[in-house]
Amino acid sequence: MARRRQFKMKEVGLEHLEQYNQLLRYVFQVTDRELQEIGWEEKEIIRAKSPTLERASVLGWFDGDKLISQAAVYPMKVRIYGRTFDMGGLTGVGTYPEYSGQGLMHKLLYQSLTNMRARGQSISYLYPYSIPYYRRKGWEIVSDKLSYEINDYQLPKSRRVPGEVVRVAIDGPEVRDTYERFALRTHGALLRDDLAWNEYFLWDPDDMMAAVYYNEDGAPDGYVLYRIADEVFHVKDLIFVSEAARVGLWNFISAHFSMVSKVVGDMYIDEPLAFLLEDADIKETISPYFMARIVDLEQFIAQYPFKPDPETRSWTFALDDPLLAWNQGTFCVTIGPDGRGEARRVQEKTADSVDIQTLTTMLLGYKRPAYLAKIGCAAAKKRWRCWRTPSTSRRRIFPTTFENWRAKHSPGAGRGCFFCAALHAGAKFVKNLSTPRVSLLRAGAKTDIIKCKSAGVLCAVLKKFVNNGERKFFL
Repeated sequence: MARRRQFKMKEVGLEHLEQYNQLLRYVFQVTDRELQEIGWEEKEIIRAKSPTLERASVLGWFDGDKLISQAAVYPMKVRIYGRTFDMGGLTGVGTYPEYSGQGLMHKLLYQSLTNMRARGQSISYLYPYSIPYYRRKGWEIVSDKLSYEINDYQLPKSRRVPGEVVRVAIDGPEVRDTYERFALRTHGALLRDDLAWNEYFLWDPDDMMAAVYYNEDGAPDGYVLYRIADEVFHVKDLIFVSEAARVGLWNFISAHFSMVSKVVGDMYIDEPLAFLLEDADIKETISPYFMARIVDLEQFIAQYPFKPDPETRSWTFALDDPLLAWNQGTFCVTIGPDGRGEARRVQEKTADSVDIQTLTTMLLGYKRPAYLAKIGCAAAKKRWRCWRTPSTSRRRIFPTTFENWRAKHSPGAGRGCFFCAALHAGAKFVKNLSTPRVSLLRAGAKTDIIKCKSAGVLCAVLKKFVNNGERKFFL
């Protein structure tokens, strides 16, 4: 006869630290051998997890006194288009297999999101162990990880830079200061506190090293975190806020060519690394990285920095959320001329619809609205536009990763045309293409394609549409 189970949901405290660690080790298959390889002992892991239970919000299901299912939420902050948002970082999620299939995790996630909403954490991030599972709960992919492998003979040649690279202690203030400088300028970046830094380095071996690039004014513009083992240069992370910092850090990596046979690592930027190398025939793998979900639409829209515009814009749509009733229904998003938005629930019919997953990845700039509509992730009466179109009532609402720039050409000016793909804030340029061999088309021209014949640029194909007698182009 099966015993009667007595389930109860409650907070997981320090008194449950050992059970919390045991459940983590079981569901994530952390063996004693793996702990020994990175120099950890069981008691050290338990002590290292103590700050998590002290500062994070951890909920668990108990069968009597036994912890059987758990989910932790770290109080974190994230940068979204130049603005800082309170974010709930979901982690430590797991259930013993004999208790699966009973809806325990579903209820834990719902309660965790309810608590996030009460704390004003309008967005949640996680690193998924199962993308389909978290999609069903309302999360969606919002970033990628680029893994690469470069042979020693493919490393870039050294180039002169105005600054210098200095090796520093991996746990020193230089690393944290550099990251903060980077994160404050980078869309989607986490702002790490002591808890986040503890988790970031928790599973790394003891031989990790760091090198910081300082610009000509002595400010830290980037770093590389790395280790060298078995003639392989392992890059844990490489960040930079300027082109000089990027070049300087790769100069530093290339200086190890006599010590290593290859360089392997991960990057978290949009641009493929191969394009920047003279010998571009390297191994690159792109895989999903973070997932995110809007916790409370009204809170999120109130904080979100929409693009300013002379006119007030609005969009009414039906929103579907598989988990949270307060995000379910018809909403009208209104954006004022200053870019401030408001989302309010309305009682009216609309043909436009979107789910919380699609809305999240769209507002975070991972995928464009027009693309999401094209593949059937959203329905809209009119074609979604990511640029201003005064001739239609549906003006641009959402900032996207790349802005279109109005292209003007004066006959006989005798100068090259300047294109740029700029981030939403307009402050950080990721590409600058300039060539006197490109001629932009004026109104009345019939050609739809501009070909760039410069040896330094592969090909730029710019689509067009006519607006008030002028021709606009976008990448």
